[in-house]
Amino acid sequence: MQYRVEGIVIRSMDYGEGGKIITILTPSHGKAAILVRGAKKAKSRHGSLTQLFTHGEYLYYRNSGLGTLTHGEIIESHHVLREGLELTAYAAYAVELTDRTTNDEEASGYLFMQLLACLRALADGKDGPTIIQLYEMKILEASGYAPMFDECVSCGNVVGPMALSARSGGVLCNRCRYKDSSAMPLSESAHKLLKLFRRMDLTRLGNIQVKDETKAQLKQAMRLLIDTHINIPLKSRAFLDQMDKYPL
Repeated sequence: MQYRVEGIVIRSMDYGEGGKIITILTPSHGKAAILVRGAKKAKSRHGSLTQLFTHGEYLYYRNSGLGTLTHGEIIESHHVLREGLELTAYAAYAVELTDRTTNDEEASGYLFMQLLACLRALADGKDGPTIIQLYEMKILEASGYAPMFDECVSCGNVVGPMALSARSGGVLCNRCRYKDSSAMPLSESAHKLLKLFRRMDLTRLGNIQVKDETKAQLKQAMRLLIDTHINIPLKSRAFLDQMDKYPL
């Protein structure tokens, strides 16, 4: 059967002497694995379509299992994301997280658009850590673990201060914080931004400026949520942690 889909390359690996197998995220067919013959050859018509982060149109043939590319066109190469170590690291984390948390052939037009907006924001030079934290929130939502920040998950109180209880799926007020001794205290600014992140659509993202101390707390909060509900070891995240430890 022939398929024509819009897709973003979220994984690319060598296959044999001259080919590559790519995994693309599509809005209509979820993840699709496609063999691209001759992609590593210097004169390949399709080599650029196999580059990580590429947004393109892919025409492929598949009966079952692996598809075979017959034609394709690049919509956005996102080449800037492959030219600098820091940008590459953030974009690689976004696509690896997507790959590891989505199922084959599970359509998700929303997540496709969120990933595309994430890559575009990184390419446009917007703040990498903030973009990644926003995208992590979208991954939690898509995975069914959307946290509650508007009120205490235990009693419904909306008066702060609040603490993040990842295992409870949201925030606890001072009266209920005893229910989770591992709950993470949140500053007022961090709590406000988490509520904003929960509601925000990445496709409508403007410029966001976050103070360094708030950014550090947001990273800790999102790490807690991701580790509690997703808990998948990622090579790209380990690399980001190394970059934080030894800044460029």
